[in-house]
Amino acid sequence: MNVKFNRAIGADHPSLPGHFPGAPLVPGVVILDEILAALLEWREECELTGIRSVKFLAPLKPEQPFTISFSADDQRAGEVDFYCRIKKRIIVEGRLEVCWETK
Repeated sequence: MNVKFNRAIGADHPSLPGHFPGAPLVPGVVILDEILAALLEWREECELTGIRSVKFLAPLKPEQPFTISFSADDQRAGEVDFYCRIKKRIIVEGRLEVCWETK
């Protein structure tokens, strides 16, 4: 099962003035927050229980559109792979631990 979400972090995000003055980049924690929000959009009943792995491969600039993709299958119950892409370039990838039970 695969699903995609389109996102962009606004230039007015409160984390940007300090990260980095004059050449802002979106902090990794802000990208992870967007990933979690997209996960909950996809599956409201899902609960994040851990982050198995995450690799930040390229920077994300404010206002730059990116896509979050999730991939899950029955053989890895409780795990979801994710990728963030700018066009075809992967900028972040990782694996989440989740609980699919109803809250």
